[in-house]
Amino acid sequence: MGMRTGEIISVRKTYGETLVELGETQENIVVVDADLSCSTMTMYFEKKFPERFFNAGIAEQDAICTAAGLATCGKIAFVSTFAMFATGRAYDQIRNTIAYSNLNVKIVATHAGVTVGEDGASHQALEDISLMRGIPNMLVMVPCDSIEAKAMIKFAANYKGPVYIRLPRTNLTNIHDEDSYQFTPYNAKIISEGKDITIVTNGETLIECINAKKILEGKGINAEIINAHTVKPIDTETIIESAKKTKKIVTVENHSINGGLGSTVCEILSENYPCKVKRIGTKDVFGQSGEQRELMHYYRLTSDELVEDILAFAK
Repeated sequence: MGMRTGEIISVRKTYGETLVELGETQENIVVVDADLSCSTMTMYFEKKFPERFFNAGIAEQDAICTAAGLATCGKIAFVSTFAMFATGRAYDQIRNTIAYSNLNVKIVATHAGVTVGEDGASHQALEDISLMRGIPNMLVMVPCDSIEAKAMIKFAANYKGPVYIRLPRTNLTNIHDEDSYQFTPYNAKIISEGKDITIVTNGETLIECINAKKILEGKGINAEIINAHTVKPIDTETIIESAKKTKKIVTVENHSINGGLGSTVCEILSENYPCKVKRIGTKDVFGQSGEQRELMHYYRLTSDELVEDILAFAK
C-alpha cells in the first residue's frame, strides 16, 4: 500500500527515498550534492550507493559542472542543493553547460519559497521558476505533495534532457492517493471543477487553494482549481478552456508574481483568450526571516488571506 491522502510527509525525504529506489534498478544513476545532503536528503542515496555519490562541497557551480560531465559519460545525473543556490549561483553553468548541450541532468532543488523560514531572504528562492523557465530545453516542475514528487522524480529519471524540479522545505499534506494517482507530465490536473472563477496554482499553495475553495463556497463563489504542476511546457489548453468558462483567473504561487506561474498564465491568456487575471505571490520583494507559517500569512498565501483577496477580485 502506497502513501495515502491526508498523510503529512516530508517531500525532501520522499525525494531521497525515491532516489534509492531508482538506484536499485538503474545503475547509471548518480547523485551530486553541494554539501547539503542532510538537508536535501540525498544522504539516503549516499549511504546506499557511496560510489555513485559525489559531494562537490560548498561549490554549486562545480556541482552543476560535475553533473554535466557525468551526463556526457552516459550517466543520469541528479544534482541537488537549495533552490536559491542551484538556480542563482549556478545559473551560467545550467544555461551554458547543461541546457545548451541538452545534457541529461536533473536539478532537484529544495528549500524554495518563503517557507525556508528563519534562514531569511538570502536563502528564499522567489525567482527560481522565472530563471529556469527562461532557459531553452529546460523542463520545469513543481510537485504539490510527496506522491506527485515521487512520480516526478521517476519521470525525470527516464526523461532525456534537463529537468528542474522545485521542492519545499516544509512537510506537505498528501492531496493524492498513491495507489490511484496517475502522473500526467504535460497535462495540468483539474483538482475540482467550478464555474465562477479559476484558481491556477501548484506546489505547497495547492492545499491552501483547496481549503480556500471550501470557504468560498459558503460565500457563493464556486471556484475551479487547476494544479499546473508542470510550468514548462505548461498545459495551455486546460487553462484556456477554464478561462472561457469562468472568465476570471487567479494564480497563486510561493514565488514572485514576476516571471513565475502568474506570468506564464498571463502570457497564455493574452495571446489566446484575454481576460481578467489576479496574480497572488510575493510582489517584487525579497523574503525575510521568520517562522514559515507566519511568513505564509504575511505574504497572503494561506487560505484565509486567499479568500479575502479572491472575494475582492471576484466583485
